[in-house]
Amino acid sequence: MRIPRAWLSSVLGIALAGVYVVPVYWMVATSLKQPGDVFASPPDLIPSPVTFRAYADSVLNSSGVLRGLLNSTIVGIATTALTLALSLPAAYGLARFRLRFVNTFLLLFLVVQMIPAINIALPMFVIFSRLDMVNSYTGLVLANCSLAVPLAVTVLRPYFLTVPGEVVEAATVDGCNQWSAFLRIALPVSVPGIVTVAVVSFLGAWGEFVFALALTTKEEMQPVSVVLAGLTNAFGTRWNDVMAVSAVVALPIFLAFLFLQRFVVGGLTAGASKS
Repeated sequence: MRIPRAWLSSVLGIALAGVYVVPVYWMVATSLKQPGDVFASPPDLIPSPVTFRAYADSVLNSSGVLRGLLNSTIVGIATTALTLALSLPAAYGLARFRLRFVNTFLLLFLVVQMIPAINIALPMFVIFSRLDMVNSYTGLVLANCSLAVPLAVTVLRPYFLTVPGEVVEAATVDGCNQWSAFLRIALPVSVPGIVTVAVVSFLGAWGEFVFALALTTKEEMQPVSVVLAGLTNAFGTRWNDVMAVSAVVALPIFLAFLFLQRFVVGGLTAGASKS
């Protein structure tokens, strides 16, 4: 008996989804357990009784975690804004103007995205130390943008390539300069790509750990990713508290893809097919 290919695809899809969903479920379930039930044998698949004590103790009543969430929010929003401000004109210029070495620039952008963050964290620390930007939002934002901008330009350029040159020329004849043509014609066409870049830039800055660890030595400036890592130690870890903070950190990621999934997926696939 031959198994239909659609069934095999469905089973494979369910299996792959389970690989990602089960750890997330276990994280949430552990955060809702009593401390004594975390290491129960056999483990309780469903928390009983359910308690939100870990969220109250480790999130709402923890000034360090709340400060970390605030720092991550500030850095994420600023990184997104600066990434869009830099990448939109750059991508438009690489798409619209006949510049030399365009392919070289794009190759460099791809290479930069493949460099591990740990390789450039130490040089950044040295440079930012001399510029007095360690333990500052400016340093964290610039570090995150060093990886976000190349990706954003790579994603956005194919959208601007779809803008007909005749339309831009007609707009300039009607009195628009290049800047107004960019704002009125090119940007509306590229909304899916812009949303994709905004989401990816924010979530990348939200969960970034290497730059945050290297560039923040003061606790009051540490993003929540560093604060979360500090909750585990050799003297004992309250895993329900760690999982509660992890669930809160993962919540913006879940909400972003829940409400913006069609923009993100459509933006990435459309950009790839237009390049």
